[in-house]
Amino acid sequence: MNSGFLNSNTVKAKARSLGFVACGMAPALPLPTPVVERFCQWTAQGRHADMHYLARNAHLRFNPDALVPGVHTVISVALPYRPQRSVPGISMYAHGKDYHTVMRKLLKQLMQDIGATGRSFVDTAPVPEKYWAWRCGLGWQGRHTQLILPALGSTHFLGELFVHQQADAYDRPMAPRCGGCNRCTQACPTGALCGNTLDARRCLSYLTIEHRGPLPPDTPLQDTFYGCDRCLKACPHMTKAPLGIGDFQPSEPLLTMQPHQWDALTPEQYQTLFGQSAVKRAGYEGLRRNIAQFSKQNGKPFTVSRNPEGPK
Repeated sequence: MNSGFLNSNTVKAKARSLGFVACGMAPALPLPTPVVERFCQWTAQGRHADMHYLARNAHLRFNPDALVPGVHTVISVALPYRPQRSVPGISMYAHGKDYHTVMRKLLKQLMQDIGATGRSFVDTAPVPEKYWAWRCGLGWQGRHTQLILPALGSTHFLGELFVHQQADAYDRPMAPRCGGCNRCTQACPTGALCGNTLDARRCLSYLTIEHRGPLPPDTPLQDTFYGCDRCLKACPHMTKAPLGIGDFQPSEPLLTMQPHQWDALTPEQYQTLFGQSAVKRAGYEGLRRNIAQFSKQNGKPFTVSRNPEGPK
C-alpha cells in the first residue's frame, strides 16, 4: 500500500485528462448529525417510495470507514453527459452507454494513475454521492436536489474514490447559489419538489424508471416515457453545460426512431437500442407500460416533439 500523501494538484490534473470536468477531495469523516437526521426523516416519511435499498445498510452510508476500513480521503469527480442531439422521450442521462460501465472504467484508471489504493463507487453502493460531491467542493445541491456545478449545471454523473492515502490539501464545501430562484420547482409537473427535498412517489423519473407495476392513472407523462429532465433544463446554470463524452452520445438507430416505431417496439428492437444503456433499468415491459399510458391519456399513439439540436 502506498502510504504517502496524495498531491491534490496532480490528482485533479489526472482527473481532467480522463475527461472529468470537476474533481475535489475531502477527509473521510462520518457524516454530520444534521445530514444523517435529514436522510432518516426522509426515508421515515416514505419519500423514497419503493426504493427500499436506500434505507438498507444505513450505517455504511453514514460512515466511510464502515464501508472501506482504513479510508482517509474521499475523491469526488463529475463527468458530463449532455447529448449533442436529443432523443425525444428519453432522459438525457440515458441517451448513450450505461454510465456505470463507463465511469467504473475511468475511476479504475484514475485510481491507478494517482497510485492510490481503496475502492471506487458509481451509484452502486450506499454512498451519499451528492453529499460527498458538495463536501469535496464540486458544487452545491440545488432545490431540485441535484448537484449543481457552477456554470455547468447538473448534467453530469458523479463518482467517488475512497482511498487509504491522505491528501496534501482538501477542498472546502461550496455555499448554495440558488438565491431566490425557483425555476426547477415551478417546472416540476407533479409537485415532487417541495422544501428543498424530493418526494419520489410523485417524481416522473422514479415512476417511469424505478416503479414496478401499473402507473398511477393520473401520471402526467406529457412528452416522456423514460425519466424527466424538466427541473434540470429549467435551471439557469444549464446554459453553459458541457457536452458529454462520446460514450454518452446517442446512436444513429436511436436518433432515427419514429413515433410509430416506439408504439410497436419489439423485444429485439429494445435489445438493439438499449442493450448497453441505462434504460435497461426500466426493462422492456416498463417502457411498453409507459408508452401505453401516454397513448391512453392522450387518445392517440405516442408522439413527442422533436428537438434535433438537443437541450438548450
